[in-house]
Amino acid sequence: MTNTFDVLIIGGGVSGMSCALVLGSAKNKAFASEKKIGIFTHQKSSALQEAIFNNAYGIPPGKLGSELLIESKSHLTSTYPHIVQIADEKVLKIEGEYPNFTIISNKNSYSTQTIIVGIGSANTFNIEGLTQFVEPHQKALAEKQRIQLQNTDHKVTEGIYVIGTLAGCRSQLTIAAGSGAAVATDLLTLWNEGVPVQVHDSTKK
Repeated sequence: MTNTFDVLIIGGGVSGMSCALVLGSAKNKAFASEKKIGIFTHQKSSALQEAIFNNAYGIPPGKLGSELLIESKSHLTSTYPHIVQIADEKVLKIEGEYPNFTIISNKNSYSTQTIIVGIGSANTFNIEGLTQFVEPHQKALAEKQRIQLQNTDHKVTEGIYVIGTLAGCRSQLTIAAGSGAAVATDLLTLWNEGVPVQVHDSTKK
């Protein structure tokens, strides 16, 4: 596996996997067909580990978050196998600037043009190269001491995006999923020279 990517997603929770699925679904688009996409799926501290869902659209009542973490990886593997899943690696540091970033994990280093960060809003966030963007979460209870990354419509700085609760979204599965999907379509639009992109499958095709 070459360690050079067009985009790397950090975080295999709701927002990260949602982003990866939408990017993966654009594989037959000319502007996306040659893009190399990867996702760090190390997600041991995910809020999903203890969650049970009865109020999330499209998810059967009683579904466990711990099951979703496993099933979403299988879904991505079976449906969009060209998306590279990087398991058991924790991102420690980001260096460089757009379009030449280096992501350093506890095991390897990777080159990428674009970074999408979606690893939750705990105040233990410590990815070197991103800590200067940390601020108090605007939609969480102050006593929970949640944080977010400074961003404008998910964009932190050129080439770096943030999704899910770390973007300042409330901690709801469907909100986090929508956040990840939104950034995926923003990136696809960028690859499509600014022409707006939505990616849908249809029974009519």
